Amino acid sequence: MICATLQKMGFSDLLDAVESVEMAELRLDRCELENEDIDDFFNESETPVIATCRVAEVMENHPEYQSLSAQSKRIKAADFAGKKLLHAINAGAAMVDIELEAPESMVRKLVKSAHEAGVYVIRSYHDFEGTDSFEALKALVEKCRANGADYVKIVTTAHSEADVARVMSLYEWDNFSGTLIAFCMGEAGKQSRIECLKNGAPFTYAAYGEPAASGQIAYNEMRELVYGDFQFVNGNESLDMPSSKSFAQRAIIAAALADGVSHLNGYTSCGDNEAAISVARALGAEVQLENGQLTIKGTAAGLGSLGDRLKCLNVGESGLLARLMMPLMAQLSSCPVTIEGEKTLLDRPLTGAKEILGAFGIKLDSSDDSVKIPLSVSGPASEIRAEIDGRGGSQLISGLMMALPFSEKNTTLNISGPKSIPYMFITMEVMKKFGIKISNEMLGGQDFFESDGDWALCTEMVFKIKGNQVFKAADIDLERDWSAAANFLVAGAIFGKAVVNDMDTTSLQADLSVMDILMDACASLSQVEGNSGYVIAQRAPLIPFDVDASNCPDLFPIISVLAAFCNGTSRIKGVERLKNKESDRAGAIVEMLEKMGVPVKTEGDIMEITGKTLAQRCLAGAMLKGGNYSSYHDHRMAMALKVASLGADSPIVIDDEECISKSFPDFCRVFDKFVDQTE
Repeated sequence: MICATLQKMGFSDLLDAVESVEMAELRLDRCELENEDIDDFFNESETPVIATCRVAEVMENHPEYQSLSAQSKRIKAADFAGKKLLHAINAGAAMVDIELEAPESMVRKLVKSAHEAGVYVIRSYHDFEGTDSFEALKALVEKCRANGADYVKIVTTAHSEADVARVMSLYEWDNFSGTLIAFCMGEAGKQSRIECLKNGAPFTYAAYGEPAASGQIAYNEMRELVYGDFQFVNGNESLDMPSSKSFAQRAIIAAALADGVSHLNGYTSCGDNEAAISVARALGAEVQLENGQLTIKGTAAGLGSLGDRLKCLNVGESGLLARLMMPLMAQLSSCPVTIEGEKTLLDRPLTGAKEILGAFGIKLDSSDDSVKIPLSVSGPASEIRAEIDGRGGSQLISGLMMALPFSEKNTTLNISGPKSIPYMFITMEVMKKFGIKISNEMLGGQDFFESDGDWALCTEMVFKIKGNQVFKAADIDLERDWSAAANFLVAGAIFGKAVVNDMDTTSLQADLSVMDILMDACASLSQVEGNSGYVIAQRAPLIPFDVDASNCPDLFPIISVLAAFCNGTSRIKGVERLKNKESDRAGAIVEMLEKMGVPVKTEGDIMEITGKTLAQRCLAGAMLKGGNYSSYHDHRMAMALKVASLGADSPIVIDDEECISKSFPDFCRVFDKFVDQTE
């Protein structure tokens, strides 16, 4: 990225300038701003801004310090700079630049305040006379890192090509970490301001108006040199996401089971949701849709209440619906019921289904040894307590959670090695909204308790469910879908800006984790209008990230695209969770990235992806490779491919985009609206 240095401007000119650049450095030592101006500047700007206030510049620019001794002058200047930077941190700066030579007391306070506020720290070193030895430069990088740096900035003055070469060599020595900014001042070092991006610097500096240092290139000239004619997405118009099918499917089935009339607000149609409505009607529920509201008159279901009238049940292509209905049909029907499906569901093995359901005495018969749809299920559940292996995922467990309230006695469901924990909590939340009494306890080792309940460290879950219960009608608002929003937020973080409307940032949805992943990659994220307002993602210097996606496997395709645009190697855990999706999703991701020219490998449960920043790709002619790609009839893969196409050197043609209708039929229209907002 290109960071424009803003200096020697009044407040209104600064506001105009910051809105016209992709990233900015605010030189508080060269702009006369009161604290109120700093507050207003950061409140009004969505552009990532570095706050800089150099002690030496303050000493030089404040006439009242000139009569003081050198030591007193430096103390006064450091106090002034520290207060300005602290105010900028609290006002909303994205980064704060603290000189390596700054007084230790000032540094400690600023680093602590910055990290508490989620502001990244740059420790910077400038040599205005020359360029030291390579060993000395390495020592400076290490010193910055040892003293609170999230990013290290090393800037020297070059008098020769050899000076530039020593500075550029830092990138290879630093193993292309994505957090080093190193270049040279002076005419001899001018080209290094662009070469540093090629070598993996997250950003470089350009002049907005008068150059801030010798050799600094004008912002518009730098932009053309780096990006050429690349079209960024300036997505100021907000995008509407569909309702969460994780919530919608569970709520539709709960409403169909309930005694009374339920209203589900904010419903949007997709293949899986329509399959759930079809199942609700097969159970005997009456369903009407008007203006985005589902009205469902339930069946007041109970143990054996279906009798023998429903011998076959089609769940469409929905793996969740299949796994919810298997234990439910065992409880509701007095005869065996055949669960049928279609398309990719027919090829997806239901790993562990016989063992999980069998633990409660529910019988499963399948003509396929690996247990696939169609299959027959019969019950009812005969056990009141069972321990099951949770490594296969949450969907069958969610089905048991919804089915066990119909048992005559109280039941206990003990899950070892739980995965996709957020989805179990969604099931529990929906059940509670429909009047079901269920409790939960999470267990783990010392690391789990010390982590304050980190789901990734949970080793056991226990659900206790009261028997002889009846689902009661409820009116609920369906949340918008974070799985869908993730595609646009990642696209905004890489290619410009995306504004997604009405997203609940307190949601239990697993794919809300995309916010944490984007923040780990140093993307610029902001919220407007509280926890259920707009979420904005826009370009910022992206760095590699490490994440455990075991609890959010649906994010894997789109965050693999994110990793392709982070300089360095990102590591994503959870490959084992991808086997039984709509495709062999791990294999599909690897094939996609390899074809695009992105180094990728899997080892055990870890996928490693080595990426380059967008600026690197533009400068090196290393955009993603276009051509013909397969979605493998997997809606998540198809959406990820559409986002990747924004960074490809030629069109990406997808063999099957229709599969997207499984979760987001309106995706292509919304995507086109997003892409049409190019600068």
